[in-house]
Amino acid sequence: MKYTIQTWVNNPILRSKSVEVETIDDELQLFFLVLWKMMYANDGVGLAAPQIGNNVRVIATTQREKKSGKSKLIGETLMVNPVITDKSKEMITAEEACLSVPDVFGFVRRHKSVTVEFLDHKGHKQTKKLKDFNATIIQHEIDHLDGVLFVDKMVKEKPSKKDSRKGKEKK
Repeated sequence: MKYTIQTWVNNPILRSKSVEVETIDDELQLFFLVLWKMMYANDGVGLAAPQIGNNVRVIATTQREKKSGKSKLIGETLMVNPVITDKSKEMITAEEACLSVPDVFGFVRRHKSVTVEFLDHKGHKQTKKLKDFNATIIQHEIDHLDGVLFVDKMVKEKPSKKDSRKGKEKK
């Protein structure tokens, strides 16, 4: 099967709730590889199965560490049937973007830390506690599994270059 990045807010695949994975078989293992490959090929920090046209509850995520304003890859995790089991009361607002909503950026309010339970690629139960940007990635990707896009949760949109220069277009 050929997979492509699904785009735009009215896409029925992106707006559907994904089904739980019952069995991790060879076909699903191949799908995991495609999900990783497409995430990295598109410079993503996370990618949910519906974003490439498969409405199953699977996400590929990276974990990053920010130092001196730069993001460094410190890990990656494939999550099958992820569920957030705990979340902080403390919230953060950060800028987000999405491969499925090209050229749109906006600020979203999310929990500063989350604990997520999931099955790994071998079907073993795992738990991870994530905070800050890594928690945001998980919340963003799990939203995709529920048919929710970050634009549905934006608290404010980032001004375009035109807007930020008071209507003067750069030539």
